[in-house]
Amino acid sequence: MFELTTQPIQEHELRSSMVNSECGGFVSFEGWVRDWNEGRRVNKLHYEAYEALALSEGQRIMDEALKQYPIRNLCSIHRLGELEVCDVAVWVGATGRHRAESFAACRFAIDQIKARVPIWKKEFYQDGESEWVGCPACVNHGHSSATIFAQ
Repeated sequence: MFELTTQPIQEHELRSSMVNSECGGFVSFEGWVRDWNEGRRVNKLHYEAYEALALSEGQRIMDEALKQYPIRNLCSIHRLGELEVCDVAVWVGATGRHRAESFAACRFAIDQIKARVPIWKKEFYQDGESEWVGCPACVNHGHSSATIFAQ
């Protein structure tokens, strides 16, 4: 399962939903908004996505991991909208009979999400400036990243 949300991510509820008596391993990854990036103080972030494509590609990644690793369950949720420092931006959880496959599937999922899912991040800095991170088309066209991707 891959989801997008504008609401705060409820890590404890997600973990509870993955409990399985057949599993001895559970691994999760939480990506937090940090206050510093590339020498600049960050006050907050704003995430946008090409939602239809993000959901389908995110689910494709979940399906690939379930085929590639002998795990029982895998899910991920990514926030959109404005996030403050220390908010959870992305959560991935994997359960398996053993820890090794749970670790591997979780790592695969977050790495693929970051590389393939059309979600863009705008950082707002302490000095009042802001910029899109890792989205040259967003900077070059000066408008919404979702609009750029759809063109």
